[in-house]
Order: sequence, then C-alpha cells, then structure tokens
Amino acid sequence: MKKEVSICWLRRDLRLKDNAALYHALKSKYPVLLLFIFDKNILLKLADKKDARVTFIHQSISKLKKELLEKNSTILVKHETPEKAWAQILAEYNVKEVYANHDYEPYAIKRDDSFSEYLSSEAIPFYTYKDQVIFEKAEVIKADSKPYTVFTPYYNQWLKKLNDFYISSYPTERYFENFLQVKDLPFPTLEDLGFEKSEKTFPTLHFEEKLDAYDTLRDYPAKDATTHLGLHLRFGTVSIRTVVRKAQAHKADKWLSELAWREFYMMILWHFPYIVDSAFKPAYNNIQWRNNEDEFNAWCEGKTGYPIVDAGMRQLNETGFMHNRVRMIVASFLCKHLLIDWRWGEAYFAEKLLDYEQASNVGGWQWACGSGNDASPYFRVFNPTLQLQKFDPKMEYVYEWAPEYKLAISPVPIVDHVFARDRVLKAFKKALT
Repeated sequence: MKKEVSICWLRRDLRLKDNAALYHALKSKYPVLLLFIFDKNILLKLADKKDARVTFIHQSISKLKKELLEKNSTILVKHETPEKAWAQILAEYNVKEVYANHDYEPYAIKRDDSFSEYLSSEAIPFYTYKDQVIFEKAEVIKADSKPYTVFTPYYNQWLKKLNDFYISSYPTERYFENFLQVKDLPFPTLEDLGFEKSEKTFPTLHFEEKLDAYDTLRDYPAKDATTHLGLHLRFGTVSIRTVVRKAQAHKADKWLSELAWREFYMMILWHFPYIVDSAFKPAYNNIQWRNNEDEFNAWCEGKTGYPIVDAGMRQLNETGFMHNRVRMIVASFLCKHLLIDWRWGEAYFAEKLLDYEQASNVGGWQWACGSGNDASPYFRVFNPTLQLQKFDPKMEYVYEWAPEYKLAISPVPIVDHVFARDRVLKAFKKALT
C-alpha cells in the first residue's frame, strides 16, 4: 500500500528553518516528504559541465539530507523534467497535498501553472506561499493600483509597509517530528547528473560583520566590503526575513535598500515579463548595435585595455563573482563604449555569475544600457579611467585580478573613450528620435 504523504517541493528555498511552504506542510495532517528535482529542462541548457551553481545546489541538498537523516527522514531527489518526475512520484506515493514557495521567473511561472493544472486533474491540492521576498507581485503598488516603475517611490512605500509588517521566522522546528519517517532514498551524484565538481569557493553566511561599514566601503572593490550573500538568497539557503532583521538591527539602511532593489526588479519582471529579451522602453529596441564579436570576446576575457574593466571580467571568470560597482562599469562599457547589445552581456553574466538572478541581472543590464525602468540616462557614459581613479586609486583591485597593469607598458585600450562616447551618443540619439 502506498504511503499517504504531503510533499514539500523545494526549488529556491534550500533550508529547513524559516521556510514558509515547509512550515505549512509540517502543520498539515499528513507526514511530510521533502522533494527536490534536478530539472533537466534547466540542466541540459548548461554548457559548462563544471557549473559551480550545480555543485552548490548538490552540496546544499546533501546538507539537508544529513539534517533529515538525524530526524529519521530524508529527501526525495529526482533527476528529470518536472512532468516526468511527478508522474513517477504519484506512482510511488499516495500524495494527498503538495506545498511549494512562489517563484517569479517566466519559466517557473509557466512550470507551476502547468503543474497546478496537472494536480487539479488528479484532485490533489497545490498550496503555494511567498517566501523569497518580503513583498511580492502587487503588494507594493501605486494608489491607482499600477506597478511602480521608478525605484525611489517604490522604496518609500516598501519601507512604510515594512514598518508595519510581520517579519518573524516561520517556526518550522516545532513540527520537525512530522517529517515522514523513512529509510534513506537514492541520491544522485554530480556525475549522475552529467556534471563534475566545481573547484570554485562558495561564500559563507557570515555576512553580519560587513553591515556596519557597508555604506562607506561598498563602492571600493579592493575592500571586499560587500556581503556576498547573493548566492544564498538566490537558492534560499538563508531566509530573507532573517537577512532583513539583521539589516534593521545594524541600521544598515543602504544595504536594506539593496535588498529592496532585488524585490523591485522581481516585481518588475512579474508585471513586465517581456523585459527578459526586450527593452523595457520600446524605443531602445531601435538601437543599431555594432555587435563586433572580436571586441565582445576581448570584453569577456578581460582584455579591453581598461584596467578596471579587465579586472572585473577576470574576477568574474575566475570566481563567479564580480563587485557590484564594477558590474555597473563593465556593463556600461559593453553597451556604450563597444555598442554591443545588452542581451549579449546579460547572457554572459547568466552563464558565469554564481548569484545569477534573472530579475536583477536583466534589470541591472537594462539600467546600464538606459533601456530599463528608472535607468541610467543614455547620455550617462561611465568613464572607466575616472571610475578607476575614484574607486581603486591605488589599483589594488586591478593588480589582484589583472597584474599585467603593474608593468611599465600597459595594454592598449581597444577603443578611445572620447571617440566611443561621441559614437554612442549619436547612435542612441538616432534610435530614440
């Protein structure tokens, strides 16, 4: 006889503590089996078989399994498309209810809509909850019920709501005895998934010591004063509620605003899903990009002849991380100095960034290009030399990642700044008039 279970389907919430869907599942009347699906629809698109994000997910699931084994339970892990995985699961278990947390990316929305219809046809309830953000979808909107498209008024409203909002943790620990008592289940290796272990180093969750000085040091890449929390927020190994409470405790207002930017971009993506591959401001679709492949490759490899651009790209390629200030500089350089389509850069970041978040990445690239909501104006062209002088004056960051700039003869820039600025202003003006 098949076991009656509630299943809690983990996706971007790889933790047992303070997990909204898990909390509600554990309070249901059926024993709870945790599930994770290594989705072939996603994995098969990853060209790098040492993709560090797959290693991170695998390690995080392994850690969860160890925690569950101590509670005489385990996690069911599938390597399949969601459609095939769930057909197998319903054949193996008498699934009474399914619980999951919301996901806001276009693929995830389509997946969950289809899955909801499938479960409905099987007369199985599917309960979903907000978990990876404080405010989602249309929770922070204008008085006329339209979404904000400018950050500052959005953030003011976000802060106002936050003051009256309950952000305590979901006390899942109280109900851990409600996990399904089950012997160990098979767990695929990375090799079973078609991947190899990445040797990249993953950031820890020890971010609190960065908060007090964040506002004053965050723009200086050599200081390493940012939290490196993006990876953990992306895959839910830390709760956003915990993170926001820490920001409040330290009065880290600037960092709190960065968390709000993340939610702003998620809200924008939910309301305007077309921005994934089209300009938020339609006129920017008229730009005639040069899209020179040799220059794009030079940018990817960190061989542009501009020290801070090259250092940033080398850091990205080697570690899967790039300092926030430098991300803006290299993005502006690609779009405006080289007149290369922002979508090329967004796709490259999507391939390389450990903390890749579709909403924030698309939003950030469109901001740099000028095509996004509340974006940098098209006529603002970062001068990489001035940015270097201001934010890495001793070239500590540059020398760490692009040591050839220590030499007496430095690489020659692939384009002159004055020429590039004049060229992009003419190109953008032509497209926008």
